Amino acid sequence: MDTTDDVPNRANTVIVGAGIVGCNIAYQLTKLGRDDVVVVDQGPMPTTGGASSHAPGIMFQTTESKILTKFGNYSRKLYSSLEGQDGRQAYNEVGGIETARSEERMDFLERRVESAKSWGIEDPQLLSPEEVTEHLPLVNEDEILGGYYSPTDGQVSGVIACDALAREAMERGSEFVPHTRTEDVEVEDDSVQAVVTENGTIECDEVVIATNIWARQLGEKLGVHLPVAPVEHQYTITESLDEMGDAAVDITDHPLFENYRNVSGEKAKRLLIGPDRPILRDQDNAMYYRTHGDAYGIGSYNHEPIVPNPQELGGNDPDGEQGSIHEFTDYHMNNATHPDRPDKAPRQASNEFIPATAGNDLEFKYNGMFSESPNGLPIMGPVQEYDGLWTAAAIWVTHAGGAGKALAEWMENGVPRLSDGPIDLAHADVNRFDAHEGSWDFTHDIGGEEYRIVYNIMHPKWVWTDKQRDIRRTPMYHTHREYDAELWAEAGWEEPQWFESNADLLARYGDQIPDREGWEAKYWSPIEGAEALHVRNEVGLHDMTSFNKMEVIGSDAGAFVQRLCTNDMDIGVGDVKYTLMCNEGGGVRADITVTRTDEDRYLLLTTGREVGNNHVAWVREQAPESVVVNDVTSSLAAMVCTGPKARKVLSKVATADLSDDAFPFFTSQQFFVKNVPVTALRVSYAGELGWELYTPFEYGETLWNHVLEAGEEYDIRPYGNGALNALRIEKGFRLWGRDLHTEHNPYEAGLGWAVDLDTDFIGKTAVEAAAEGDNIDHTVACLTLDDEDAVILTDRPVLDGETPIGYVHSAEYGYDAGACVVYTYLPPEYAEPGTEVEILYEGDRYAATVREEPLVS
Repeated sequence: MDTTDDVPNRANTVIVGAGIVGCNIAYQLTKLGRDDVVVVDQGPMPTTGGASSHAPGIMFQTTESKILTKFGNYSRKLYSSLEGQDGRQAYNEVGGIETARSEERMDFLERRVESAKSWGIEDPQLLSPEEVTEHLPLVNEDEILGGYYSPTDGQVSGVIACDALAREAMERGSEFVPHTRTEDVEVEDDSVQAVVTENGTIECDEVVIATNIWARQLGEKLGVHLPVAPVEHQYTITESLDEMGDAAVDITDHPLFENYRNVSGEKAKRLLIGPDRPILRDQDNAMYYRTHGDAYGIGSYNHEPIVPNPQELGGNDPDGEQGSIHEFTDYHMNNATHPDRPDKAPRQASNEFIPATAGNDLEFKYNGMFSESPNGLPIMGPVQEYDGLWTAAAIWVTHAGGAGKALAEWMENGVPRLSDGPIDLAHADVNRFDAHEGSWDFTHDIGGEEYRIVYNIMHPKWVWTDKQRDIRRTPMYHTHREYDAELWAEAGWEEPQWFESNADLLARYGDQIPDREGWEAKYWSPIEGAEALHVRNEVGLHDMTSFNKMEVIGSDAGAFVQRLCTNDMDIGVGDVKYTLMCNEGGGVRADITVTRTDEDRYLLLTTGREVGNNHVAWVREQAPESVVVNDVTSSLAAMVCTGPKARKVLSKVATADLSDDAFPFFTSQQFFVKNVPVTALRVSYAGELGWELYTPFEYGETLWNHVLEAGEEYDIRPYGNGALNALRIEKGFRLWGRDLHTEHNPYEAGLGWAVDLDTDFIGKTAVEAAAEGDNIDHTVACLTLDDEDAVILTDRPVLDGETPIGYVHSAEYGYDAGACVVYTYLPPEYAEPGTEVEILYEGDRYAATVREEPLVS
């Protein structure tokens, strides 16, 4: 690499960190035309000493996460296009096999196939034990029940890839500055001004924090509490194995060998060798394997979480000490310390799985570090606290290529994209976090938990059970407990999923609630169905405090709200309107309910949970200086009383006339419910007659109890999120982050009626093109399963024969509709009502038919 020792005085963009993430971002930014990019790193280059230097580079592309799988797939293609200094392709496409030692794991591998089909991975296959050993003869066939095979999986050396990416970035004008520790970022008026290094200051307009395990350290200097947790896992390389035959490779003549050895020591002579057979996972024992010539590399997550404090991490010592490596702990290899695998030590598991490793020394061994986030996804995007500050952390070698592409597009064009189109990163956005998640107490515990479950079989509805619970309580929390609510943690909030106190409703509605078994029965109760049917027939009360709420205030508030929203927002005080916010590419950034509460004051209501904070950050980013945006989520308690008898209930305690004439649909009023002041909106996400009630937080419990007491004679019941999801899906109401997101424009989402092209709004040019039918590859489709008793879960492939044509965005049983309702996006010719397709779920095919929406009027 032709690096420079001189720190430039100025650059447009400074990337801090020249590991696999930083190099990918520099490569992509320069490919988009930027030539004023500087990359600085505390270590030498390309072997910086971070995780990219010690990682074995295995790339299993398939996960349950669409984001990670798409990132991995893009990375694989990118690395395959790179040429190392030895003239060989950087990527080793040897295939990847994940094995199962239990029936439960075989079911998991079947889901792997379905995930691969949903996310576009080529030729996923299930293998018998005999087929596994045809690819990997050293695996003990008697220990496994089968495997999942992805032929395009493989391995890339982080050092070789970093070198190739950096060389191309430098050819396009980028500068790389090694041996230069970043000490601070200078800001003024909430904007980035410069990067301060030990060797000089670089004035700049943008900074990208791409330091992974060190990301939290730099963020803390700016008061930005990034929830990035360094975690340790073990990697070892055996001595030469007789069973590997003549597979020995001498890599010492590789152009990067000396550079690598100077940082990583003698293990470079093994780490730099690419595998000659499929990479391998024994997920039941949280271990993975790859060959290094005539030796086997053994990676182990099969030990208790080890989470060092990032403030105590050293840097990369000029004398060769790697800050991302800690001393190997033999105890964790030779004893069973993983809390979920207490019966077998990692070394024993390895010896059983690959008997050739038994009795052989581990020639090289170390505890390497990588970073985890609270939901296991990257932490990336523009940091809302400072203009020009970006992050790209908690990203592995496998995903760095896709993450670098998406971030560069985001920085340059305003919308994250991969080669096949926009990708929604709401669940990876740096602004998704709540305040408590920035604490080291939370980051430490949840980072450790994310490490613990990396190889566990996790249900999509699984929630934390004992770590970092009971952090945020709505005012109704104690009442929920009295009603035996099943509480799940959502962005720290303790939210009811259902209420055990409603079990008696099963006698009334049980015949309309199909039994569930297997995967879809986990984290579900038939009480959810009973609650949903009771709301349709009688009346219910739902706690919606955790939904994000914003106030927009100022003399220019009206003009600003109009610029944000796709609909005509010329509304009067007391009017309520449903509308969308789009990004620059025309993707739906959020769907919101806007209430004009005063001449220059608006209340914006949007999605809650972890994605809701992204919307708050977006609105704040767009706001002019003359407008104030207040996040009032934690200031207002919120609930909705809904159902055919909702008017009767509320009329007993409200000081307002709730008749249709006095209180029309999509209007709001302020009044009292007994002695509690409320702002009431006549809207309902459940789709029945209803009023959303907002009151200052301290009144919330009193208001809740007033409504419950008023509704006793009408058999009012509290209901949870499970029932709400069933209610909204059969009404055709979209759930942002699932069946509505930035990858689709309003017309694809079937929400063109919420767009007024006579107004000006962010993304209008792209939305106008969509209105003309340009680039409409997929449109929303509502399906029902033909088997009226069947239920499926999300993210499974929708098929025409053997061809995937979409995937399940949302799925829930519609108890009033009498069938499982599925929302997906299909090519327009498939989205016509009456079209028959199939959905692959848990290894079976389910016939489904496209329907007119809504299913329930």
